[in-house]
Parts: sequence; C-alpha cells; structure tokens
Amino acid sequence: MTKTRLEAFSDGVLAIVITIKVLEIKVPHDFSFQALLKLWPVF
Repeated sequence: MTKTRLEAFSDGVLAIVITIKVLEIKVPHDFSFQALLKLWPVF
C-alpha cells in the first residue's frame, strides 16, 4: 500500500468516526447559553 492510499484510508476512517460522534450530540430544547453548557461533557 502506498503512502497516499494509507493517508486516504486514514482520512476516511477519521471522517466516519467524527460523523458518528456528531450524531450522538443531542439538540438542546432551550435556546440559552446554559442549555449549551449542560452539553459540554459530550464535546
């Protein structure tokens, strides 16, 4: 496997992992800054 193929593969894996992590974040029901602070441990 060449270096460019390995880089492309690792980029694809990282993109999938980031997508899955983002989908786990719940949308706050309140539109305040305090509601966002409650979600801080998820980030």
